[in-house]
Amino acid sequence: MKFIISVIRILVGVLFIISGLIKLNDPIGFSIKLSEYFSEDVLNLPFLEPFVLWLALFVVIYEVLLGVFLLIGFKPKLTLWGLLLMIIFFTFLTFYSAYFNKVTDCGCFGDAIKLTPWGSFRKDVILLVLILILFAGIIHIKPIFSKLGLKLISVLSLLVCIWFGYHVINHLPSIDFRPYKVGDNLKENMIIPDDAPKAVVEYSWNFDVNGKEEIHITNGSYPSVEGEFISVDTKVIKEGYEPPIHDFSIERDGEDLTESILLEENLIMIVMHDINKAEDDGISKLNEMFARAIKNGYKVIGMTASGEDLQLGLKNNFDLNFDFYFCDETALKTIVRSNPGVLKLSKGTVLQKVHWNDIEELELPY
Repeated sequence: MKFIISVIRILVGVLFIISGLIKLNDPIGFSIKLSEYFSEDVLNLPFLEPFVLWLALFVVIYEVLLGVFLLIGFKPKLTLWGLLLMIIFFTFLTFYSAYFNKVTDCGCFGDAIKLTPWGSFRKDVILLVLILILFAGIIHIKPIFSKLGLKLISVLSLLVCIWFGYHVINHLPSIDFRPYKVGDNLKENMIIPDDAPKAVVEYSWNFDVNGKEEIHITNGSYPSVEGEFISVDTKVIKEGYEPPIHDFSIERDGEDLTESILLEENLIMIVMHDINKAEDDGISKLNEMFARAIKNGYKVIGMTASGEDLQLGLKNNFDLNFDFYFCDETALKTIVRSNPGVLKLSKGTVLQKVHWNDIEELELPY
C-alpha cells in the first residue's frame, strides 16, 4: 500500500504541476476559456466575466501549489481536500462541456495538448479515483523535509508562480504553443492536404409517406423515397481534418486580401482584437514604431474585429497613419496575447512577435 500511494502521489502531483504551469504560461488564454464557460450559452454566469483573468491566475497558481504540496508532503489532509475540490470542479466542467457539447476544448492543458471533451472528462474521473485512493492511504503521505524546509519551498513556489504569471501577462507566454508562433508560416498552417481525412456525416431525412413520418439515413445522398420531404438533420460521426489555422482572414471592404498581404516580404501586423479594450499606453507607442517601419521599407497594417467607427475614432485620437483590416476576434486573441500586439512577417512567416510593453525590442532592419 505504501508503494502504491507513493506512485500515485508522484503521478498526481506531477500532473497537477504540469497542467498548472502550462496554463500559467498563458493565463490570458485560460481566462478566455473561462469566459466561454461563464457565458450565457453555457453556465450563464456573466457577472463573473469581468474577473476571469484574476480567477484564471488564482486557479492555475492554486493547481501548481497543490501539486507541489502533495510531492513534498506539506499538510497532507488539507492538500488532499484541496485536490479533491479542484478535481470535482474540473470534472463538472468537462462533463458539462462534453454532455451538452458547449465548450469543445476544456483548456486543461492550454494549447499544448488538445483533448476532446469526453477525453478530458475521463482523465478527470481517473484523477478523482486516484485522489480518493490517496485519502485511503493518507497515513503513508509523509513530509520529505523539515517543517522549515516545507514552509520555505511552499513560500518560494508561491512567489515564483506569482512572478511568472505577472511576467507573461505583461510580456507574452514564454512558450508559444499556438500556430502563430515565431517560425510558423501562416499560409502553410491553413492548408488542407489532399489526402486529409474527410468528416463522416450522417443525414437523417424525414419524409411524410402516406400520412406517416419515416426516417431514412444516408451518408449525404438524397434518398429515393416516394413521399413528401419534411426536414433533414445532420450528425457528425467522425470529425475530419482541421488545419491548425482555420478562422484567420484579412478583409477590407468585404474583400478577402489574405493571400496578397501574406505575400508581402516585409510586413508589420498590429493586432487589436477590440479597440475599446486596447491599452492607451500601448497605442501611444505605435506611431514611433510605424515611422521606423515605414522608413525601413515595411508595410504596416492594423488588424481588428472592431467596426469602422471605432477604427476612425482611434486613428483620429492617436493620429495613427496605418489602415485597419478586419479579422475574426477569436483568431486575433489567439495570434497574440496583447492588445495591442505586434508581429513581423515575411511572406507569411512570423519572424518576431512582441507585447506592447516590448515594442522597442521590435527589430526592423533595412
